[in-house]
Amino acid sequence: MSESAKPKDQPFHENYVAEYIQGLERRVRDLEQEKRVIEGQYLKVDREFASLRAEFERLRTPPLVAATVLDVLEDNRVIVRSSAGPHFVVTASNFIKLEDLKPSVRVALNQRTFSIVEILPSKKDPFVLGMEIETVPNVSYKEIGGLEDQIREVKETVELPLLKPALFGKVGIDPPRGVLLYGASGTGKTLVARAVAHETKATFTRVIGSELVQKYIGEGARLVREMFDLAREKAPSIVFIDELDAIGARRLETSTSGDREVHRTLMQLLAEIDGFDPRGEVKIIGATNRPDILDPALLRPGRFDRLIYFPLPNGAARLTIFNIHTKSMNLDKDVDLKTLAKMTERATGADIKAVCTEAGMFAIRDEREQVEQADFEHAVAKVLPPTRMIEASEFTVKPEKMYGY
Repeated sequence: MSESAKPKDQPFHENYVAEYIQGLERRVRDLEQEKRVIEGQYLKVDREFASLRAEFERLRTPPLVAATVLDVLEDNRVIVRSSAGPHFVVTASNFIKLEDLKPSVRVALNQRTFSIVEILPSKKDPFVLGMEIETVPNVSYKEIGGLEDQIREVKETVELPLLKPALFGKVGIDPPRGVLLYGASGTGKTLVARAVAHETKATFTRVIGSELVQKYIGEGARLVREMFDLAREKAPSIVFIDELDAIGARRLETSTSGDREVHRTLMQLLAEIDGFDPRGEVKIIGATNRPDILDPALLRPGRFDRLIYFPLPNGAARLTIFNIHTKSMNLDKDVDLKTLAKMTERATGADIKAVCTEAGMFAIRDEREQVEQADFEHAVAKVLPPTRMIEASEFTVKPEKMYGY
């Protein structure tokens, strides 16, 4: 090769080296990307392996024995009753606080040493736990119209014993154990019960009477017992049983097996009411629109001591209810609430609320922002037809006719 040919071959050699280096760099980047993918897969497989190993160890763990705490001794040993029946004096794990080991608490025992290793959750039926209303009902006495006398009696019976129990001790009397609210549907019984829970800041437990009627023998009585146990644990609390006539109907000589089960539930309810401390922090409120069929045992002194009648609202009460339900409505200046109160004779508070809602719907239908007098008149004709007004007036059970009260 001549000297003149060397400069011509030099650029080719440099291009080859540069391309080779670039190829190696791309290969390194590809390998690094592949490495990251493999590391991610490795971490995923490792987590799955750890999870399966933990599950395997959990399945190999021997079963625990369920027991109930009966008493805690001075030397910190605990007397328990196992699910099999025998009583044992056992020790508790250092990870369990002794103040949490109270009588009737469910615990788990080691199968070999019978030591307490865990505190179990409550055995109460989830249905019973669902009766408790966690948030305080957002209803105050100001939102209830025409029931001043009834509210005063309920406050004396339920609210004062919870807020000022010492006052009854100074006077020397026991407050009523329970209060029964009765009257036509829609007259404000449930609303007043919710307002009491709001004012007292008490735990509010609400149940419909028909929910306590169960298929199997003893189930209804068990629900009643657990419901009151929950109320005692959450004290101060109010137990509100709506539609009480579903389980409190008068017992007859001839009855079917289903009737007898309802009677067992009623007898458990009577036993729970009798076991109340009159000055305790648990109050019971019942509500019904059929007081004429209630069993006399519910109404005798010492159980539902105070019976409060909720009548249909009169003219002044209806006007007050209209003012309450229309205070946030955009009313036209020609709306006359006094005339509407006269038009809704024999209407309940629930009926008046429905009239206000329906009047607002008529305005929305016409794409208007104000509710006019004609909207209310059309709403009265729709919600309260003549036949409906007659039905509302047929609630004939008066206080003086109810078992002599």
